[in-house]
Amino acid sequence: MRPTLPTTPPPAPDLAPRLFRFPAVRALLIQVAAFPLTLAIVYLLASSGLVLSYWHVALVQGMLAALLSWWRGLASWWRAIQFGFPLALLGASALAIPPAAFLAIFLFLLLLYWSTYRTQVPYYPSGRKVWEAVAAALPQERPVRVIDIGSGIGGLVLELQRRRPESTIEGIELAPLPWLASHLRALIARSRARFIRGDYEKLDLGDYDAVFAYLSPAAMSALWRKAAREMRPGSTLFSYEFVIEDRPPSRIIHPAIGGPALYMWDF
Repeated sequence: MRPTLPTTPPPAPDLAPRLFRFPAVRALLIQVAAFPLTLAIVYLLASSGLVLSYWHVALVQGMLAALLSWWRGLASWWRAIQFGFPLALLGASALAIPPAAFLAIFLFLLLLYWSTYRTQVPYYPSGRKVWEAVAAALPQERPVRVIDIGSGIGGLVLELQRRRPESTIEGIELAPLPWLASHLRALIARSRARFIRGDYEKLDLGDYDAVFAYLSPAAMSALWRKAAREMRPGSTLFSYEFVIEDRPPSRIIHPAIGGPALYMWDF
């Protein structure tokens, strides 16, 4: 009988490369990289006889961080965040805000945005005109099952359930605070709308007749791969404002004149 050789467990995945893919981590590293450049520029300016305040230093740091963010290809909103961060930090220190207030603000933002650093999907509210456009585009002759991925505080889901009481309308939200708000709104309105707290990647999109998404450009490729794998013939993927590259939509609607488009892919 051949002896059994001991097996070597597969190497654990390297955590560092995965962390560097998160925009928030890259933004923090850019601020760190900009700091020695800021010191060098401030030293040269001070050596030339200029009198600089801490506000000037924060301004130089912000400008360098914004430039490095542009160079490294971070999204445009990160450039604004990088520019304003040193100024906001200096302003907050000047106000002598109690540490407990910082903790409360941090916890509130954590519950509001949760894993935005990983998903790259900030909170985007849609609006009533978008809800009306989605409601009109859904099949009218039969009950439908619809999911809003990243449902926020539940406006679209509650409105569709009100318009289509015979249908099943659901929302899924990862951030605890918006999910709680949407759940409470449904209870107060006595709506049949259902809100799930979790990651849409764990759903089977084949269970739905229509999937609505208002995510971000960074999330669209992954969304399409999942939809193409799972969505069944006769179903529709809706995306407000953000298009899927190299995948021409089946239909395009502009809910508001001059506003973003609502894209639809029919399967």
